[in-house]
Amino acid sequence: MDVSQIVEKINELFNVKNKKIYASESGITYKADKKIKKIGYCVNLTLETIEEARIQGVDMMLTHHDAWEELYGLKDACIEKLAEYGISHYYNHLPLDDCHFGTNDSLLKKLNLKNMKRTHEWEGLYFGRIAEYDKEIEFHEFVSKIENVLEEPVRFWRFNDKKVKRVGLVCGNGASTACLKEAVEHKCDTYITGECNLYTIQYAQFKGINLIIGSHTFTELPGIESLALKLKDNNKDLEIVRLNEFHHEANIR
Repeated sequence: MDVSQIVEKINELFNVKNKKIYASESGITYKADKKIKKIGYCVNLTLETIEEARIQGVDMMLTHHDAWEELYGLKDACIEKLAEYGISHYYNHLPLDDCHFGTNDSLLKKLNLKNMKRTHEWEGLYFGRIAEYDKEIEFHEFVSKIENVLEEPVRFWRFNDKKVKRVGLVCGNGASTACLKEAVEHKCDTYITGECNLYTIQYAQFKGINLIIGSHTFTELPGIESLALKLKDNNKDLEIVRLNEFHHEANIR
């Protein structure tokens, strides 16, 4: 398969009515002139993940994020390195947060949470979820479960004495108090996201909702893994590999 055929298969998986938003939140960063036999997936496009792709001999990278614009000059450097190595790259951001097999739903399924409700709407896409356990569990048991899934330690603040029953989730950056407020309004006892600041912590304390902070990268990894596996399901000849990323936000390697 070539890059265009891969992207066509990906597009068929999504049902986004706003084509303009879909185009702005996904696409090809660099297209090499070669057939795609091996795809490597990870969350971030960086020089380090491109090097990992070269080492693992992939033809195409599949990521959740494009190179961050806030990292000035990174995108140009990544395109130059992709061209040097002859590796294509495709990313899918907000549509993957929204879809039923994407970042949020995939993490919730790994945590065995059910009764998912789509929340945190932007331009017709939903980047958050509310979900529940059939039977409530102890808070520290829930923290351990998350750490096992993310393969990294998490930070947490316990601001109520309840067991975990209803959970709000925004994978990646759900640090804003507006994101947390939506979980509060849905009467969640616990809120999970991948970033926080002082406002997040103080608002959680004020509202009495437990707060669990993983990393931006590894709260979103299950979603891009799910997308890669769907491509494999559509083409058994494709080889799919995970590209390793450092746990920078958890300060482990």
